Amino acid sequence: MSKKTMQTCVRKHQSSGTDLVVKLMMIVLSLFVITDTALTQYKRPGSSDAQFLKIGVSARAEGLGGSFITTVDDASAAYYNAAALAKIQNTDISLNHTMWFAGINHEFISIAKGFGRVGTFAASVTGLYTDEMKVRTPLQPDGTGETFYAGNLRAGVSYARYLTDRVTFGGTVSYINLALYDEFVEHAFSIDIATLYETSFRGFAFGMKIANFGSSVQFVNEQYPLPTTFEFGASLNAIEGDNQTLMVSVAANKPNEGQPLGMIGTEWNMNQILYVRGGYQLNHDTAEYSAGAGLRFSNFRFNYSLSSFSELSLAHRFSLGMSL
Repeated sequence: MSKKTMQTCVRKHQSSGTDLVVKLMMIVLSLFVITDTALTQYKRPGSSDAQFLKIGVSARAEGLGGSFITTVDDASAAYYNAAALAKIQNTDISLNHTMWFAGINHEFISIAKGFGRVGTFAASVTGLYTDEMKVRTPLQPDGTGETFYAGNLRAGVSYARYLTDRVTFGGTVSYINLALYDEFVEHAFSIDIATLYETSFRGFAFGMKIANFGSSVQFVNEQYPLPTTFEFGASLNAIEGDNQTLMVSVAANKPNEGQPLGMIGTEWNMNQILYVRGGYQLNHDTAEYSAGAGLRFSNFRFNYSLSSFSELSLAHRFSLGMSL
């Protein structure tokens, strides 16, 4: 094969890969437009249920202000961008504990395993639960002597694979259980669809996703949709040195219940061992700045972050990860 013929083949391959990315992104965007139009009547805060689905599940991600859609490279991709799971070639485990407000705890665990050309599969569980609470009535405002717990659960199965050497596509199917008290228990199902495009220029990447697209939840006589969102973002290594890197990431999120939100974050790392992060959320009612740090030793990683929610105080996250 001549040099000219080889160059022509390379250009055709790159062109087909670019066309595929554009088509995938158009499909994802079209799905969101359809969803957003169908749920126009819910353009108000607090009009969707299962709000625990919006709580971040990674200390690294939230240290970046949530702008993690193109940066995630571990099993937490099952939540942030299922398409990124394709980068996992062997097995990866991610665990996260979030100390939320008012004594509420939020947990996450995800296990992902790659199967070569077949793709990568992952299973994840997210849970939110309260402390023990008293049962109160109008006649017994100090308590009836009974107690109860409230909690939410999401269990998901994800799949992702490479479509070209730079394009990945993935999705997650989830079962959702909402338990408030006694007979006040509801169920729902949702899907996430995502794509990721990575380049060789300073690690630049671009990603898109639709999250929590699914059935409605009904309590008593009222129906509420899930907190469906459309998100896209990009990241780039602003500084690349011999032993350090400064990465900048940005993302925008459009929920079905309110105004668009912006996220920006930076991550500095030394020898891929020590990581320091900072982030900020734009146009959000309560969320403000965030910060965090992490350590990576061989196949193990530990991350911590704190996020400020204005008058609601701080949220603390602790994450552990392991690659096998």
